[in-house]
Amino acid sequence: MSHILIVEDESIIRSALRRLLEKHDYDVQDAESVDEATSRFNLSDFNLIITDLRLPGAPGTDLIKLAGPVPVLIMTSYASLRSAVDAMKMGAVDYIAKPFDHEEMLNSVHNILAHRQTPASVQELSEDQDNGQTRIIGSCKPMQDLFKRISKVAKTDATVLVQGESGTGKELAARAIHEQSDRASAPMICVNCAAIPETLIESELFGHEKGAFTGANSQRNGLIEAADGGTLFLDEIGELPLEAQARLLRFLQEGEIRRVGSVQSKKVNVRLIAATHRNLKSLAKSGDFREDLYYRLYVMELRIPPLRERGEDIIEIAQQMLASTAKRMGEGELRFSHHALKTMLRYQWPGNVRELENAIERAVILTDDSEITTELLGLDIDSPDLAALEQNYISQTPSSRQGSKDNSGAAGLSLDDYFQRFVLENQDSMSETELAKKLGVSRKCLWERRQKLGIPRKPKK
Repeated sequence: MSHILIVEDESIIRSALRRLLEKHDYDVQDAESVDEATSRFNLSDFNLIITDLRLPGAPGTDLIKLAGPVPVLIMTSYASLRSAVDAMKMGAVDYIAKPFDHEEMLNSVHNILAHRQTPASVQELSEDQDNGQTRIIGSCKPMQDLFKRISKVAKTDATVLVQGESGTGKELAARAIHEQSDRASAPMICVNCAAIPETLIESELFGHEKGAFTGANSQRNGLIEAADGGTLFLDEIGELPLEAQARLLRFLQEGEIRRVGSVQSKKVNVRLIAATHRNLKSLAKSGDFREDLYYRLYVMELRIPPLRERGEDIIEIAQQMLASTAKRMGEGELRFSHHALKTMLRYQWPGNVRELENAIERAVILTDDSEITTELLGLDIDSPDLAALEQNYISQTPSSRQGSKDNSGAAGLSLDDYFQRFVLENQDSMSETELAKKLGVSRKCLWERRQKLGIPRKPKK
């Protein structure tokens, strides 16, 4: 069980976050301030510290140094997003904007703890254990061509446009360029243009002067200025509003920015890498993206191939992901079945590497033995599971639906009733694979149906 410390002075937020984390099996302690946290607890006993940026007395960023190797997640509001970036420069592992979504918080906590437990966690693009540099896994020709392009463009200051489907690893490709460039020792600031409200995007990128708009109570630097000397990565640049596109174009042409509400410009030395899954050329023709900005970005294009075009790379990536996930979850050595390997090569992977990672994690959770089957991965692309379950139910007579242990009162059961009763009556004598086979569905469908109906699995012995 992971131990988490919450440091938050607002009691409502503190108690709500504690309940959320405890509900998901985390061991949680809390404090109102940095002083209380350090006086009551030994910070090194925790696996993660979640702290508000602004606290009475010392700021939450003080915990970054006090906690040593323990990762610190900063909570902040959009109004202080600039401070959150500064906190990450000081060593915070991540930040999350308030008010936060529960799923967003849980995903962030899970990812931080998983990364801490497996520092060399394997992804399609992952960190090299020896030198901390981003390395790319792949032997196919499209990936080899990508390696060469990254190596060449990294030695320049040219603007780069990274294109590829969602989940292919565009941000990590950008990191590889930054790390191989002369700017590697300077900051790399990453911005998801789709994640910042349209009304705030110009202020976040370019900064603003005091009084520039309602709520601008002080002067603030923008994210472009924060990347001075380094690299700015703009993900999903196709979502950038037209007004912000005009400002960005001036920055690219003149190498200078002007804060919102200011009449003075400031020179900055920033290398821009942009990424999108959309067709910018088509957007430019339709007027949804500035054509002059498109051609200014289109200095060097890198295309990240989708997973379905990478052939045997899929197996290499999957094998390393499986080993990493099994280790993180405390499982023994696992392997893919021959059919699972063949199915992975046939499958189209619309979610790319992200989908592969999720499929493997789900399979490791569900497995009862050392073999990962196609059903566990949920890639049985030829059988519609729910339809099969319904057909299996419809085709049976009322007497044959009455369960194997108790024949009373089963006639007239709904599909959900039938499923629930069958599973509860037979799970002690059948494995998950046998249950799924008897019901005529895959292991994935059985698991999803359990989740929907709230049917617990029998504990592993």
